[in-house]
Amino acid sequence: MKFLNLVLVLSSFLLLLFSCKNEPIKSITTDKDSLFNEDIKQYYFKVLDSASFYMAKIDTISSLSDNKAYFLKSREWYKRAEPIMIAYDYENYLSMNAPNLLKVEMEDFTDIKKQKPKSYQVIEELLFAEEKPLNNELQSVLDYLKARIPYMRKNHIIYKQRDRHHLKMLRDAIVNIATKGITGFDSPILANSLKEAVYNYETISTVIGMYKNTFKDNNLYESWSKEIASSIKMLKDGDFDTFDRYTFIKDHTNKQLQLVNSTAKDWGVQLNTSRALDPTATNVFSKTFFNKKMFALQGSPPISEERIALGKQLFNDPSFSSTGTMSCATCHIKEKAFTDGKPKGIGKNGAELQRNTPTLPYAVYQRTFFYDGRGDGLEGQIVGVVNNENEFHLDLNTMDDKIKGNPKYIEQFNALYGGKINNLNVRNAIATYIRSLTPFDSKFDRNMQNLENTLTTEEIEGFNLFMGKAACATCHFPPAFYGTVPPKYDETEFENLGVTQNTDFAHPVLDNDPGLYYPYEVDEKRNFFKTSTVRNIDKTAPYMHNGAFETLEDVLEFYNAGGGQGLGLDVPYQTLPPDSLLLSDNETKAIIAFMKTLTDKDYE
Repeated sequence: MKFLNLVLVLSSFLLLLFSCKNEPIKSITTDKDSLFNEDIKQYYFKVLDSASFYMAKIDTISSLSDNKAYFLKSREWYKRAEPIMIAYDYENYLSMNAPNLLKVEMEDFTDIKKQKPKSYQVIEELLFAEEKPLNNELQSVLDYLKARIPYMRKNHIIYKQRDRHHLKMLRDAIVNIATKGITGFDSPILANSLKEAVYNYETISTVIGMYKNTFKDNNLYESWSKEIASSIKMLKDGDFDTFDRYTFIKDHTNKQLQLVNSTAKDWGVQLNTSRALDPTATNVFSKTFFNKKMFALQGSPPISEERIALGKQLFNDPSFSSTGTMSCATCHIKEKAFTDGKPKGIGKNGAELQRNTPTLPYAVYQRTFFYDGRGDGLEGQIVGVVNNENEFHLDLNTMDDKIKGNPKYIEQFNALYGGKINNLNVRNAIATYIRSLTPFDSKFDRNMQNLENTLTTEEIEGFNLFMGKAACATCHFPPAFYGTVPPKYDETEFENLGVTQNTDFAHPVLDNDPGLYYPYEVDEKRNFFKTSTVRNIDKTAPYMHNGAFETLEDVLEFYNAGGGQGLGLDVPYQTLPPDSLLLSDNETKAIIAFMKTLTDKDYE
């Protein structure tokens, strides 16, 4: 027996020795597929299989308590898969993570698609809402997800990634947690966002752990380990309504972005610069966080001080209107953060325009323009203004002719656009000026950038409420606070709030502007409008697309009531939850105090 045991021990030792000798030493590769692809793929399979396992246990004939428990376990494993899914299976991520809102895609009059979501958010609302879940609806969503998760596993694309792609995966996950994950965006009933952020970080930790032996600087790996552990502890100790998101982003998210940069240098890799975010930015609220060129038309000339200066001249030139009395600056007044202070814009000959004049700073970080989204870029938006009979009422060729008759403009276009004076280059110059209006130098930005320490306790509380309990950031995503969705920032959202005609909330009347209903006449998009920014909001009153709300107090009262539905109006497709936010007077004041810290120096 002793001899047999000795043989077994020696055999095990030799097997281990042989395995170690034949296991390749993994290192970072800059010009080849990552040696860690298989490890990441196997981890991805594990978490997807676990999510699928618990999803399969949910059944309409099971008890509600059992189904809730199985859902939470499936959701836990899905959240561990999420960072990899965002990086390498984004379309399925969007489907799995979709809000419980009807999705309508409108390509043209003959191609209008309406699709009810079948996502984790739908199941959460069915299982955890006060009403008993509708078994038919629940079964439909379950059937989809029970088939979809294995389908995603079978059709994964983790084959050819390089190490820089995996590092970018971690960066996107970090940004997603800070700008969307901790806001309650995808856990509207349970507000389970902090715990789910922990699951995200556990995946980040797992991937970093795979790379432990590749770090040239072991202290850098140790910094990652300590930072992730510290972030997880803060999230675990936090309560959703009172969580200090300000400190989390300032002291943890920004530090992690610095670690990403340090890791890229340590590994000798360079992150892709052809994405919406600048991979070298180390602060969410810095001027360099966004990769501005990726928000311009493809092939546009670089933004330069000379083109900005030319665009500013054109922006302020009234000769481009048919009356010779109206310029872009007529309605977009700099001192009012490029708005006009009126409920609705005033056009040619004093004609009232259809909607409120939108602000222009940070407008570059949108994917669609006008409140009804009919403009597909800054250059395209300018066409709408020039052609509008109540605004410039001029055709583009005439605008070109006016510029060709101005020697000063001819000289500038010769220098900056190769002498090509055409409407595209004219519009590009104006758009370049508007793209330059992104200072990120408000009081809040300066504090987030560690340039000063001047925020009051009330202002910080207001940010935390904005990002949490008040649910403002589930539509106004930081740092631009537009409706352009992180972490890829490639889509700008539209919402139906049930906006009223005035602030007589005791006798509310629904505003009759159809919004996104036109031009395709889709009822499910009636009263939908693009989500505007809250940056410089203290200078841009009155508010909403119709300018009906004169003060920020009016705005907060409307939201706190649950929008039009919360006020008792019939708003069939309202996207704002109709339940009261239950904000106290002090909480409302704190949110307003925070929003006032978003005023840039130029407009103070």
